[in-house]
Amino acid sequence: MAIELWQWLAAQLGLESDFVEFSNIGELVGAAASGEIDVAVTNMTVIRERAERIDFTHPWFDAGQRIMVRENAGGGVSKLIAGLNESGHLRAYAWIGIVIIMATVLVTLFDRRFDKDFPRRWRDGLAEGFYTVMSVATSGKPPARKNLFGWMGRFWQGLWLVCGIAVLAYVTSSVTSVMTTLSLTNQINSVADLPGRVIGVQPGSVSEDYARQAGFNIRRFDHIAEAAEALIDGRIDAIIGDAPVLEYYAHTTPQHPLIVVGPIFAPDKYAFALPRQSELTRQLSVELIGAHESGVIEEFRTRYFGDSP
Repeated sequence: MAIELWQWLAAQLGLESDFVEFSNIGELVGAAASGEIDVAVTNMTVIRERAERIDFTHPWFDAGQRIMVRENAGGGVSKLIAGLNESGHLRAYAWIGIVIIMATVLVTLFDRRFDKDFPRRWRDGLAEGFYTVMSVATSGKPPARKNLFGWMGRFWQGLWLVCGIAVLAYVTSSVTSVMTTLSLTNQINSVADLPGRVIGVQPGSVSEDYARQAGFNIRRFDHIAEAAEALIDGRIDAIIGDAPVLEYYAHTTPQHPLIVVGPIFAPDKYAFALPRQSELTRQLSVELIGAHESGVIEEFRTRYFGDSP
């Protein structure tokens, strides 16, 4: 939008221009301040620190910061295992495994002695005992078994079922609780969820300034595509950037599992930047005011970002 708006302004003023690309906003500001370029054409946020080095035209866009994250970002198996370990559940699972092994041996020895139809070969007997134990532990239901000791046998079988159901309930509830915790802690819906995360920003941008002042752990990327790739790969947890830039990228790359979340924060305005005391500053500002009044800028905005909500 910035480039198309500039081309419209240049046509209005009868100017010819050549484009020179810079890696990031910081380099672009430096080029404008030094006079290396005549106009910085991009989504340049108007802030005092920059205004001390360069001149700004009349603002042409109301913007602010937003957050981009992975869509449906889950913890994954590795994080689930780590969560179970941190909460002590893996240790409990290990004890349950030991108990299952001991129970398998005891059931096998018991049935070999008292059940004449029980398999005589040890491997067959252990397999049968293991199947009996796991049937109770996983489903709460035993396989069909003879009642060898009357009412006392039924009593002990009932207690064994209770133990199996308790084990099944514990494993299910522990996994569910850890997954719920991971889901809640992995969600990023606003700035309040960013502390402790790794945040991608563009060097020299308002986003970087904001993230540094907030004390976030940041990683710098020259281009939004590089930051988006790092976000998809899991090298960073979120991106802070200009709302229109993030929204446009998410809209034009639907193949990427990325979404923009949360309301706009740190609202700001975009303008074109020029070297101090440039004679073009006033001319461009007058034309921009006219473009606002005539609806030209709104037409550009609608073309790139859709109708206003």
